[in-house]
Amino acid sequence: MLSSKLSVGIHIMTIFALKPGETLTSEYVACSVNTNPVVIRRLLGSLRAGGIVESRTGVGGGWTLLIDPERLTLLDILRAVEPQNEIFALHRSEPNPECPCGLHIQGVLTETYAKIQEGMTRQLAGITIACIAGKIRTRLDERGVVPRPLPVA
Repeated sequence: MLSSKLSVGIHIMTIFALKPGETLTSEYVACSVNTNPVVIRRLLGSLRAGGIVESRTGVGGGWTLLIDPERLTLLDILRAVEPQNEIFALHRSEPNPECPCGLHIQGVLTETYAKIQEGMTRQLAGITIACIAGKIRTRLDERGVVPRPLPVA
């Protein structure tokens, strides 16, 4: 089963892009994602380890974006939040080598998955957080919506 870490990571980084230069708390971000701040702090910790954000403690503390949204790609986020970068898993146990399909399925799947992964990597590297934020701004503009500050839980 695929995790939602990439989607939530993109959501988090898009919030930073929509609020340039602001220091944001995990509580604020959690309100947008509609999840527990602990979930956000874990992901922000991974993004910090990836050199994408930094944190400050104390009064006025929180998280800030270190990379320009124009340069921050979805692939950067994937690599930070899913470091194993494994999208597809093979069988948990070895298939039956006496079966013609079982004998060859893992090799064929490995080759197939590698091609899919290569294409996906290329696509993710070509999309920036600025692009995602721009699409959100466009949708807000089309609807005449003025973004409101999020209530902090």
